[in-house]
Amino acid sequence: MKQKFHEQLKFLREEKNWSLEELSKMVQVGVEKLTQYENGEQIPSVQTVLKLSTVLEVPASNLMDGIQA
Repeated sequence: MKQKFHEQLKFLREEKNWSLEELSKMVQVGVEKLTQYENGEQIPSVQTVLKLSTVLEVPASNLMDGIQA
């Protein structure tokens, strides 16, 4: 079953035992913005998805599949 983007993002971050603050520093995105992504309130740009996928060590498609336009 595919997870929505925000669920996948939170799952991957928690799997690495990273706080929002730690992930924020690694991808250079504010904590508030990451919180909005994880709550499903905002959808990140493609560039941000690529940064997240690199830092979280997953293919970008794993995150992109959960984004609904």
